[in-house]
Amino acid sequence: MRLLLVEDDILLAQGLINALDRMGYRVEHCITGSQARVAVGQGQFDCVLLDLGLPDGLAVPVIRHIRSAHNATPILVLTAFDHLETKLEALNAGADDYVLKPCDVREIEARIRALLRRRGQLQSDILTHGPLSLDLNTWACHFSGKPVSLTRREFLLLKEFLLHPGKILSRQHLDEINAGWQGETESNSVEVHIHNIRKKVSRDLIRNVRGVGYLLSGFDET
Repeated sequence: MRLLLVEDDILLAQGLINALDRMGYRVEHCITGSQARVAVGQGQFDCVLLDLGLPDGLAVPVIRHIRSAHNATPILVLTAFDHLETKLEALNAGADDYVLKPCDVREIEARIRALLRRRGQLQSDILTHGPLSLDLNTWACHFSGKPVSLTRREFLLLKEFLLHPGKILSRQHLDEINAGWQGETESNSVEVHIHNIRKKVSRDLIRNVRGVGYLLSGFDET
């Protein structure tokens, strides 16, 4: 799941990125409202975490910009402003929720999942597909009742497939999950990760749609 964090406090941002990364989220980071507009316009994110006080001004216009583009991506405001009028302005502009800083990352992550459930992107914290299950809280994976050990990249890619059953995921989309909006490189390609997932779960779990991408498919447990 890809998140966009818009936060100018570098130490705070890095702490959030590290914590959310361990929870299974792919976090992209920018500092200003202008950068946030570009990022949202260029990439698909499951949620935007937006600090209200940015170097180029209050972030309320960023919220309005996102909503004016008919972009329904959930927006969770992170703010140190404990003023009712400021919070109301952000919510009325189109923000979905807000958290007062400082706060525990577990509250932020719980609110992210609540927003995704509210938008219908997430029905439960446990994703299932036949005998396969992924627990988003504990990172536990089970297949036919048996635990499956996944690397972080394998977990993130498999989670993306389970979040989009019946949809062909393009190689470009999977590359973004694997490498990120800011262009970090990974030593292993998407193909290698998918190959490893098939070996650990089922060779028929993920089907290659030639020239298009990959599709979550059925199982052959024999």
